[in-house]
Amino acid sequence: MEPLQYQKDDIDYWSMPPAEEISHLVESFWMLTNKSGKPLAVTVLPDGRIDASFSFGGGQGIVLLGLESGPSRAEIPADFTLFSISFRPLAVPYLFKDFLPILPDSATVLPADFFGIALDEFQDIGDFCAKLTENMKGMVKKSIDERKKKLFELIYTTNGSISVAELSEKTSWTSRQINRYFRDTIGVSLKTYCNIIRFRASFQHIREGRLFPDENYADQSHFIREIKKYAGVIPKELARNKNDRFIQFSTLPPG
Repeated sequence: MEPLQYQKDDIDYWSMPPAEEISHLVESFWMLTNKSGKPLAVTVLPDGRIDASFSFGGGQGIVLLGLESGPSRAEIPADFTLFSISFRPLAVPYLFKDFLPILPDSATVLPADFFGIALDEFQDIGDFCAKLTENMKGMVKKSIDERKKKLFELIYTTNGSISVAELSEKTSWTSRQINRYFRDTIGVSLKTYCNIIRFRASFQHIREGRLFPDENYADQSHFIREIKKYAGVIPKELARNKNDRFIQFSTLPPG
């Protein structure tokens, strides 16, 4: 499969979907490069993913990043390339059980050989994806709980616009058990996670200039409050995205 490329001024972004065998655990493999020759200040937005980021040079290593609970400021160094794997929360207890819970806004340094490969600089996104995919297949030895797979399928297909009661009914799993599972793995409640997924689903609408609720918000004021909570700004300012400030908004590939 060919990688998807998205270029926006000084940012070059490449993304590849996972192999089918690990698609319930991994959302994507991606590479981000700052080609500007100077540091770029950005705001990182919540997107419901757990990222393992690989860096090289002076800061060589692997860092596991918990969910973002709100907007956070960061700086991409000049001429810097970052390789990352974006995991779905379902992967956390199977791949990172020794580090639970992966709390929101946290950064955990993983051993350099955690994924079973030498931490050498990758050639491109295809090389990165191929090397990590084969090793991750071997890391997941336990069968995945079907209730959990069903739970996340429902969350993603509804863009988070589904009640706790309905999720409980359709997965035959009590709301208390579901919430305990979420807090013990990624440190947030089910409702909070669904709200983040709904916020993320609004990216495309806002990016297209549709500044009204399309994702089952109660009304316009509720929509504005939720966008400001997770982006730090109202929808109009997020859509404007002055100076490509919002990194995940900027690098969202065209729909």
